[in-house]
Amino acid sequence: MPEQHTIAILGGTGDLGTGLAIRWSKAGHKIVIGSRTQEKANAAVAALKAISPETPAEAMVNPEAAAAGDVVVLTVPFEHQLSTLESVRSVLGGKILIDVSVPLIPPKVGTVQLPAEGSAGKRAQDFLGEDVAVVSAFQNVAAHLLQKDVKIECDVLVSGNKKAARETVIELVEQAGMNGWHAGPIENAAAAEALTSILIQINRRHDISHSGIRIVGQDDH
Repeated sequence: MPEQHTIAILGGTGDLGTGLAIRWSKAGHKIVIGSRTQEKANAAVAALKAISPETPAEAMVNPEAAAAGDVVVLTVPFEHQLSTLESVRSVLGGKILIDVSVPLIPPKVGTVQLPAEGSAGKRAQDFLGEDVAVVSAFQNVAAHLLQKDVKIECDVLVSGNKKAARETVIELVEQAGMNGWHAGPIENAAAAEALTSILIQINRRHDISHSGIRIVGQDDH
């Protein structure tokens, strides 16, 4: 039987955080939604209930949510990545942090603009230190589809320095209804992050709402 986790989703007000909360709750995990204030966290849970009344979730401020979770998911916009991590850094030791950040910088979100560290995932790992297992994932998924009971035609590249942490995240990817692939160390997060801008361009130029990626070559089991 798959291991059950308490998953803290920081910034769980957007489509991605809400969709992951719904899918992981159905898989049997306990969901905690974190935000900068208790009021915003309460509002996020209320919004989640409006979309999926059967999804239980607890609302907390970010540091309390991160302390409660054994897996912590960062879903805030890129510009708030480090300030949010600063607020929870003291309680992340020994845990897995799934960072879904993409360095999209308006107005040119369709242009690859990686940070000086090489990727948002690498920036998070450098900031938090090796006691936290940062795993980068979910950058290429059409977030709005996660909230619906549909099959998502997109694979997930999973990057991180610790193989066991990547394995855990791949299990969570599969429980959310997608295929997860080991993509190597956290430096390789740059590829998935950059692909997001390329997928935005494809959506624009070809009138697609949710282009994605597929890894081919492995026979179906």
